[in-house]
Formats: sequence, structure tokens, C-alpha cells
Amino acid sequence: MSEDAAVRRPSIRDVARLADVSYQTVSRVLNNHPSVRPETRERVLQVMSDLQYRPNLAARALVTSRSHTIGILAAASSMYGPASSIAAIEAAARTRGYWVSTANIDPSDPTSIPEGLAHLMAQSIEGLVVIAPQVRVVRALASQPLEVPYVTLQSTDLDVDHMLSVDQLAGARLATKHLISLGHRGIYHLAGPQDWIEAEARMRGFLAEMSANDVPTTAPILGDWTAEFGYYAGRELLQVRDFTAVFSSNDQMALGFMHAVRDEGLDVPRDISIVGFDDIPEAAHFWPPLTTVRQDFAELGRRCVELLLGRAEADAEPAPATIVPELIVRRSTGLPG
Repeated sequence: MSEDAAVRRPSIRDVARLADVSYQTVSRVLNNHPSVRPETRERVLQVMSDLQYRPNLAARALVTSRSHTIGILAAASSMYGPASSIAAIEAAARTRGYWVSTANIDPSDPTSIPEGLAHLMAQSIEGLVVIAPQVRVVRALASQPLEVPYVTLQSTDLDVDHMLSVDQLAGARLATKHLISLGHRGIYHLAGPQDWIEAEARMRGFLAEMSANDVPTTAPILGDWTAEFGYYAGRELLQVRDFTAVFSSNDQMALGFMHAVRDEGLDVPRDISIVGFDDIPEAAHFWPPLTTVRQDFAELGRRCVELLLGRAEADAEPAPATIVPELIVRRSTGLPG
């Protein structure tokens, strides 16, 4: 291969030259055309493998027939936040005449990221959304060549040019400020897993608001998003009971903590006030109904699709890349006992 070919991505013509065929033959191989002889197909595929050639299927779809498909590369899509984001993107895409294809990856397996991308690119997607709550996934994606417009749903500065997010830090400050305004000074924070971007941002928001109000803090407790962990943490912390309020990084851990409070014969919010995050559909039906931070997933989906496809109305003002969440006050918070 020439020095020029070594410093650029291999093209269909490079494949044709090395396989000693026309580029039209390479195109027929890519499209599984029946007119290509088996031995020729095998030779072309071998050259593609040797060159690590990956066709720009999205560009080809735009030249021929558009796929009208948006790809979503998702990690941990069963969690409420990612799952709600996917549903919102699908709804917003459908209003623009687009379909959505989702590839779920395993954040602990580095090979699943390029494999997921390849799967989506093979469908000639016209845009990509990356829902990767883990820092390591965002960093791994930075090394991958992305040939279509893309948006990352995350609240860090790892890829600010393609970022769209709910302001997790601001939401955590709203929750913490609410507890402080009620008169609480002993406030614990149940954080999410350390490598989750949202968990890190909510933790920083909690610490920033506590510091801004000169309220002493204890080290946040790293959880795993589950109600089971919230219950376990509650049983442990209530043995000492040197606090009057808890800000939980999600509603499920808050639910488990409320269960632990009741098992100790205590009351929410008379003895312990609790704030969650996400406003899952069941939060209004906890007992007592949970004070929490609501994320507008429908708006997130609409803005995401707008960033990829352009604004539906040409004269509309571009929306900011950050959505401010809302504190929903219910009956799980009150004055210190």
C-alpha cells in the first residue's frame, strides 16, 4: 500500500485495486449481488478484511434511498433514565418520519462498542444517539470514527460539541437546597455507581449546595441504583441516626430507604425526610408520595432529534443543549423532627 493510502482510510477503489477487480464489482459484493462469482467474492472480502475497510453505508444510503433511521447506541438501557430517553427519542423521531434502531452494548466489554457501531452503520443510519452513562464508554467512543451526525446524552465535558443533557448538577442542587431550606443540617447523600456520569454530577451538585450554605457534609454513600441497596443503607445508617434527611440519587434507592425507616418504627417525613431523583411514574404513589427531581424526557428526545435532523421549522430558535430539571415537592419531606 502507498504511503498516501496508509494515512487515510481505505476506499472502495483501494479494495478494487488490490483485489484486481472493478470498483463496481466491489459494490456488488457489498450488496450481495448474485452475479459475483464465489471465488471473486471471497477474494474481495479477504482484501476488505486485510485493509480493515468499512464502507460508509450511511453516505451510500443518502445517494440512493435514504434509510430514515436513527441509531441509538445504549448501555444499561433497562434503567429508568436510559429507557425513558430511548422511548422519548423514538417518539420524537416518528413525528419526523424516522425509525429508530437500538444496539445495546456491555460497558464492561470494550469490543461491544465497535461491534454495536458496526451493527448500526450496516443499517445505513442517518444519525446516531449515544446513551452511555458510564465514563469509560464515552472515552472508548472517542477513538471510534463516526461517519454520521451524532449526539451524546451525557452531562460531562468529555464531548461538548455533541452533548445534550439534563442538568444533573442543577437538579441535585435543587433537591439539596430544598432540604436545607426546611432546616435540615444532617443530610446524607445516597449516590449512584461511581463510574456513572449522572451519579457523579448529582454528587457534585449535592456537595456544591451543601458547601454554598456552610452545611457540614459526610462522605456520600456509593450505591447501585437499586431499592435493595437503599434498604440496606438505611438499616445501617439508622443504627446511628445522626441525620434528619437523605438525598437519594434516584427514586428506587429512596424507596428502599423509606422501607428501612418504617422497619425501624420511624416515620417519613416526621423523623427522616427523603428526596429522590427522576420522578419515576410510581414516585407519586410511594407512601408517602416522594419528593423528587423530574427530568423532562419528552423534551430531551425532541431536542435530540432536532440536533440530528435540523429544526422542523426553519425559523425556530435553536434550543440550548442543557435542559433544567424541576423539583416536585410531595409529602416525603418536612421540617426536622
